Amino acid sequence: MLAKSVKNIPEGDYLYEPKWDGFRCIAFRDGDEVELSSRGEKTLTRYFPEVVAAIKENLPDRCIVDGEVVIATDDRLDFEALLQRIHPAASRVNKLAVETPASFVAFDVLALDDESLVEHPFSERRSRLTALAQDAAAPVYVTPATDDITVAQQWFEVFEGAGLDGIIAKPLAGTYQPDARAMYKIKHERTADCVVAGYRWHKSGGVVGSLLLGLYDDAGDLQHVGVSASFPMKRRAELVEELAPYAVEDLSGHPWAAWAEADAQANSRLPGAVSRWNAKKDLSWVPLRPELVAEVAYDHMEGTRFRHTAQWRRWRPDREPESCTFDQLERPVRFDLAEILGI
Repeated sequence: MLAKSVKNIPEGDYLYEPKWDGFRCIAFRDGDEVELSSRGEKTLTRYFPEVVAAIKENLPDRCIVDGEVVIATDDRLDFEALLQRIHPAASRVNKLAVETPASFVAFDVLALDDESLVEHPFSERRSRLTALAQDAAAPVYVTPATDDITVAQQWFEVFEGAGLDGIIAKPLAGTYQPDARAMYKIKHERTADCVVAGYRWHKSGGVVGSLLLGLYDDAGDLQHVGVSASFPMKRRAELVEELAPYAVEDLSGHPWAAWAEADAQANSRLPGAVSRWNAKKDLSWVPLRPELVAEVAYDHMEGTRFRHTAQWRRWRPDREPESCTFDQLERPVRFDLAEILGI
């Protein structure tokens, strides 16, 4: 079941939960067999052996539980560490399972023993979940929840400091509806002025797919912080003409000229890295002179990058590219993740 984005926390018969920033995961357990399935129905089982072991220890013999796989570093969710776990080598996976162990945060139960619960109201599923996991121990948790919108608003304001992603509002009377946006998510939205230093072609060809965004760090280097996409097709075609005068064929002198060097990739975020999810995905790009500034909307940062695709707002011809630094970004007050999980 998915969530629809809304700007404000809805009032009414809802249960409010923190929005976890990890890998959405449905855990299937049948005795000693455990399967971890991603939202796209790809297996996560081999990448998180410690989660498999924890589910065997903490969840009933036969159940299906919806939740999130997360990793915490210094009392804050660490999505970058989570990405590192998707690795083809079993030896690497096992090493990271010890060095950066993951946790499973449960927020719904879909089946228990021989009983399907998907047609039951969420209020009942929540009660069943808390009952079946009442004796669960780390690294398996049940997400906090409240029916008080005032508390939910407080969570929205402070939990971001622990790396959480907003608030989820779930109708108490709602059934579990796979692939339907039958609940609501409320996320932070902020704006930043970024340098546009390149673009990628759209998969259909001939039009712009995404703009490559950069911010200057304290050393004066332009760091790749993410992309802006989701343009209408007409706008994609217009962007080709708008960007053409800034295109360069010779990368020498471009701030991202070293994108193909493996050691450069290790020390900074550059736009030519191989996709962790799809090694065949074309991540080639067209470099532009770093002279254009765009205002984009974003929800939050993950380290030195936008956690999700930034949303285009407008060109900023009044801004100098060199003024687009990390200093403009709002930094949430840190909050102890352990307090959220009740540890």
